[in-house]
Parts: sequence; structure tokens; C-alpha cells
Amino acid sequence: MMSRRYDVLIAGGGHAGAQAALLLRQRGFAGTIAIVGDEIDPPYERPPLSKDYLAGDKSFDRILIRPVPFWSDRDIDLRLGCRITAVDADQRTVTLQDGNVIGYGTLIWATGGAARRLTCAGHDLKGVHAVRNRADVDRMVAELPGVTRVAVIGGGYIGLEAAAVLTKFGKQVVLLETQDRVLARVAGEALSRFYEAEHRARGVGIRLSTTVACIDGRDGAASAVRLASGETLPCDMVIAGIGIVPAIDPLVAAGAAADNGVIVDAHCRTSLPGVYAIGDCAAHPNPYADGATIRLESVQNANDQATVVARDITGAPAPYDAVPWFWSNQYDLKLQTVGLSAGFDRAILRGDPATRSFSVAYLRDGRIVAFDCVNAVKDYVQGRALVQGRATVDLDRLADPAVPLKMLAADPTDG
Repeated sequence: MMSRRYDVLIAGGGHAGAQAALLLRQRGFAGTIAIVGDEIDPPYERPPLSKDYLAGDKSFDRILIRPVPFWSDRDIDLRLGCRITAVDADQRTVTLQDGNVIGYGTLIWATGGAARRLTCAGHDLKGVHAVRNRADVDRMVAELPGVTRVAVIGGGYIGLEAAAVLTKFGKQVVLLETQDRVLARVAGEALSRFYEAEHRARGVGIRLSTTVACIDGRDGAASAVRLASGETLPCDMVIAGIGIVPAIDPLVAAGAAADNGVIVDAHCRTSLPGVYAIGDCAAHPNPYADGATIRLESVQNANDQATVVARDITGAPAPYDAVPWFWSNQYDLKLQTVGLSAGFDRAILRGDPATRSFSVAYLRDGRIVAFDCVNAVKDYVQGRALVQGRATVDLDRLADPAVPLKMLAADPTDG
């Protein structure tokens, strides 16, 4: 039996879902809106979880996307602690875990993903954690007073950020990465080696080309990480930062086309009638990846795809064409990235990493496709135009940090 029908039903209460609801109201949409979220908390920011929230520098109230009364003031229903288990695209209904059925005119799927969990023996021991939601971090924080040694599995941003915070807490941290460098999937070697050196200088043990065989336990709690080499690393806590699994099963079961995410077009429409998908779970054609279909796990992507959907629903369609950007805070280092470096064939270093302020420009087929900027805000801001224009520039001038990037945007060699 159907409990309620909404004009727009949003599955997922993260950045993408919250922004879609907010923008619909800003654009004058007067129909009924509901956000169905499987967490009990109202929409909140996710990036601070491995940074400010874990560190205790920000309370939960300070990472709320909007104050709690905001949603009811805008006639946006929050149906929290509810998980959607089935979608009927023909009847335009969803079924919740408790058996309730909700109807919709338009469905926006913004569920993000679940933290990819370890599958080795011992993965379910007490003290083994992921960093994906508030509850994950709260459990970690509650255990930290009794923790001396931490093993972080995964050398991506989540793992490195968690390692930085835990080192500040005085914990003994070892970071384990299967690749031969950290950030191998998202950055060039110069940036990887810089961050490895920074972490090691603060006492983080970094093990590269290392595979975990299992987690050993004592009295039901993690006590060591056993490596494929046979070496055992004692620890009191394990944090797995090994990516996410898109939360798309109900849509796929309903017939939505999918491949490492729900496949959407340039307007974020899925193959199902009346159903959009946005954010971490949406595989979309991205103009900054040469039109390849990719998933982007970023606040920028969540917000910009929410804008695309809000415009489409309110009769002002415009395709997704946003320059990707990301950031990461570790210690006193602010990394800002613009563009997508995947597939680059040349990297140009601007400045000296020893100064802890430098940039790396990435090129593909002679054109600038991305910048990684460490404590170099001007390069980040000015580099955006070069990425957006797929600029070709004089490489000697590009490598000279004394030449502002804005000057290269008007370079006569820019084709």
C-alpha cells in the first residue's frame, strides 16, 4: 500500500541529494519534495569526516549542509533512517526496507556509495573501520583513547588524511599501499613522492607494493595486520580506505543501465523513465575526460550534477559541462586539483617541492588537462582557465613559477 506520493523523490541525503532539493526550491519548483536517506542524521558534509570532524576541530553541527529547520521551512520532507530496497519504474514507486511504498513523479538517485570493505579473514573484528559516514568516525573516535598503533590500508586521499590526523593525535601509524606509490590512481609521481616524504617525516611508516593477507585478532578485536609476505604488524586499530562501491542495486534490479555506476546522459538521465542519477553513483560522459564515461567522487561533481537536474526538471535544460576540482588537507598542506590527470603523457613541475609550495601541470597530446597545486592557490585559480581551454603553451614558461599562469592563458602559442 502506498503511503505517500511526491512530485520529486530524492534517494540519498548526501551532498548531491541535498543540493538537488535546495536548488529545486531556489528555482521556484513548487511541487512536493522528499529526501529519503538511510542515515538517521540530516544532510551533512562528507569531506570533513577524515579531516576536521575526525580531528575534533569541527562539531557535527558545523558540518551540517543546512541547519535542521531549513528543510521543513522549505517544505522538503526528510525521511531519515530509511533504505530503499526496490524501485518500480513503471509504477513510479519505491519500496522501503520497512515495507512502506512511496510514489514519485520524478526520482533522483543520489545514494553515493558504501565504503568498500576488506574481504580478508578478520575484516569483521572490532577495531576495523572504514571512513564513509558519521557513525564510522564516531566509532573510531570512541576507541581512540585505547589505541596506540594504527594500520591504514590504502594510500589514497582518505587513507592519507586519516593518517595525518591520527599522527597529530600521537598515534603510531603505518600506511599500507598495494601500488608502488601513494595516490597512484589520481596523480603523477612527483606529487606521490612528495606526500610520502611528508608523512614519513612525521613518523608515518609507509609500506608500498604491500598486500594484506588477513587481520589477526585477540579477544574479538584486531591485534595485527598480517602481510602476504608473512610479516606481522601489531596494531590496535585498522582503517580501510580502499574506495567505494556505488549504491545502485535497486536501480539495476529495476533495469537501469549500469557499469561501475548508473549510466546517465549529459543531463543526468538514466535509462529508466523519470529517473535521474547524480553524484558518486552516476557514471556520466565527462567532457574533461575526452567524453569518456566516468564516475567522479567529489563535492564539485555532486553539486554541479544537482544543478543539471534541477534545471532539467524546471524547464531550463543545460548539459553537464563543469571543470572537475578536488582538494585534500594533510598537516599544513592544502592540495587543490583542477581537471582530470588520468591518461596524461607529460607532467611539468612548477616550483620546488622542498619549499612545500609548488604545482604539477599535466598534459595530454600537448594540451593542459590538469593541475595539482600544493600550497599554491594562485596556480589553482589561474590554472582553471588553461584546463577549461585545453590550452597549449610554451613548456619552458609553464615550468617557470615566476611566470603567472594567467599570462600563459593569453600565450600566442595557445592553440
